[in-house]
Amino acid sequence: MSDDKPHVTIFTDGGADPNPGPGGWGVVLINNATDTVKELSGGEPDTTNNRMELMAAICALESLTRPSVVDLFTDSQYLRRGITEWLPDWEARGWRRKGGAIQNIDLWQRLAELIGEHEIAWEWVKGHAGNRYNERADRLATRAIRAYYAGVAGQEPAQVEVFLVVSARGNKGMWAASIRSDGGEQMLSGHEAGVTANQLDIMAAARALGALPEGVSARVYSLSDYLRNGASQWLPAWKRRGWKTKEGQLVKNRELWQRLDAELSTRQVEWPPAKDDPALEGAFEDLGRRAQEEFEPPHRPDDWVDVG
Repeated sequence: MSDDKPHVTIFTDGGADPNPGPGGWGVVLINNATDTVKELSGGEPDTTNNRMELMAAICALESLTRPSVVDLFTDSQYLRRGITEWLPDWEARGWRRKGGAIQNIDLWQRLAELIGEHEIAWEWVKGHAGNRYNERADRLATRAIRAYYAGVAGQEPAQVEVFLVVSARGNKGMWAASIRSDGGEQMLSGHEAGVTANQLDIMAAARALGALPEGVSARVYSLSDYLRNGASQWLPAWKRRGWKTKEGQLVKNRELWQRLDAELSTRQVEWPPAKDDPALEGAFEDLGRRAQEEFEPPHRPDDWVDVG
């Protein structure tokens, strides 16, 4: 390690929502000598989790103005293993690997050039485990993704916005949907027996969309990653495989997913991220509070969250 080089600690994170889909990356750089903190972020409209993890590291290193000693922390095993295990072999083989082409080769080659300029220790940190700077990098990446959706929303307003909440306790479940358009609102709700939270999420989405005219454009906001990922990412692959998973098993809740798929096929539906978005908290809390008034016994407002 060279004593005359600046020492920098870097935390990176990246992701896409859905994957593939709009993505974002975030970087926190700390000058070890002065404790000065610098933040960077950016995104792309059509990318993957892995590409955003790579972009975070690339942009972090590109921001350094001179050769440095770097401790780079990432929660991506793809990035860390790529650097410490796979990259030397790829380079030795002329940027080839056994079994096929190297995914994201353009970014790996770009990163390889930057690595040669610095002394870098690549460290793995567990994501969402309370590390201050890892959490901040995650928030920066998430903010970049939300900025994309906000930009799309500003340019192409949807005709309808739908908010969904569900609650499941034991063998009883309840759901509610707020359908908003042209300054007005329609609220739908129902209760079911012998269902899981995941099933309620799909039911709520299907019934809310079924209440909309065919051909309408809608944005559906849900706290359920299971619902959002299934509707925006997994459905096409399931259908191609005859409603089977990659492992050849029948898709869980297949009949419900097929019902939702039928509603999606006649409407233009987007699924923006909603978790941990302060701008949407009020809408979910208000819907949950009003939905509770429909049922007995009453439940606490914070019970009305998706647990799937």
